[in-house]
Amino acid sequence: MLQNWIQPVDPDIFLEDVRPDASVFGNSILHYGSDTTDLKEVQIALVGIGDADTNAVREALYRMSFPFEGLTVADLGNMRRNDNGFLVAPIRELIDSKIFPILIGRHPANVQAQYKAFLSLQPWINLVVTDERLHINEGDGADPEAFLNEILLRKESKLFHFGLIGSQTHLMPPERFRYLEDRYFDSIRLGAARADFASIEPVIRDADLFVLNIAALRQSDAPGQDAPGPSGFTVEEACQLSRYAGMSDKLKSFGVYGFQAEWDMRRQTAQAVAQMIWYCIEGFYNRKQDFPASTDGLVEYVVDMKDLDQPLVFWKSNKSGRWWMQLAEKAGRKLQRHRLVPCAYSDYKMACRNELPDRLLHALRRFA
Repeated sequence: MLQNWIQPVDPDIFLEDVRPDASVFGNSILHYGSDTTDLKEVQIALVGIGDADTNAVREALYRMSFPFEGLTVADLGNMRRNDNGFLVAPIRELIDSKIFPILIGRHPANVQAQYKAFLSLQPWINLVVTDERLHINEGDGADPEAFLNEILLRKESKLFHFGLIGSQTHLMPPERFRYLEDRYFDSIRLGAARADFASIEPVIRDADLFVLNIAALRQSDAPGQDAPGPSGFTVEEACQLSRYAGMSDKLKSFGVYGFQAEWDMRRQTAQAVAQMIWYCIEGFYNRKQDFPASTDGLVEYVVDMKDLDQPLVFWKSNKSGRWWMQLAEKAGRKLQRHRLVPCAYSDYKMACRNELPDRLLHALRRFA
């Protein structure tokens, strides 16, 4: 069925200069069409949305190392069309087949297809976006820059939780921050993220879908974007975000959008995007198979807080050392996947002092 939606690429185009080296990425993965059309053993699939931009990323990615012994990665090629209505079905087929798609696209609006593809598989969704601003416009639904309107503002939306990482205060009107606060959504501004980078990991770990917009990176690190700015994440920080995403057992798809090859100086941004993909794969390779894959090996810690009707329950994984806070049983069957909210050891220590960070208080209110 995938051949109806995806056009395979010729790997020889990208491997011409590296063909003798069997250890490089391009020689260590499967290529849909030329190597195989059977994806039963595939764990990760690379999918391009748009030819020129994604092929530039391939050229950089194929030259990198592949130290992921036992991991089966396939490059499926590029989508035959780029409109969101066309993209939903193939993305859904991959996720439904337990294949982790890594989507490489030019337009951040492709997050709509990523969201709708998962919508038919799960009734409520957690989405985390790394971007310099919140792309909604409550007054103008036709604004092409407001590509998150379709997800955040529709009455029939099944978005349970949303996180925005890397927003820049000088680019966002105050009402956008109030919008997030009023809905108990997570919002980590660029300065706060860089001051305490480890605090981002639990936010990403709670996501079903993760999106990284190249606009969140500063121009000096990623010039190949439509409207680059002087401030933003570095490539190294974006790679760490990507690794956090790949390591989450809950995450079902990863999208990196916004790269425009015609603006890319000396192929710098193509290499940056390739590194982000590489570190997402490295994170996936190091998954620990703890929650929600399994609750085996989780240790329970109970904390009595003065202002709560019932004790708070925290869980720690012996496999990864990561922490979760458990929310009320009354959440209902549809929300069971979201009952364990990722947190940090520091959050547990705060609870022991009868305090909680705003992020966990928001989580409690979402389930109230």
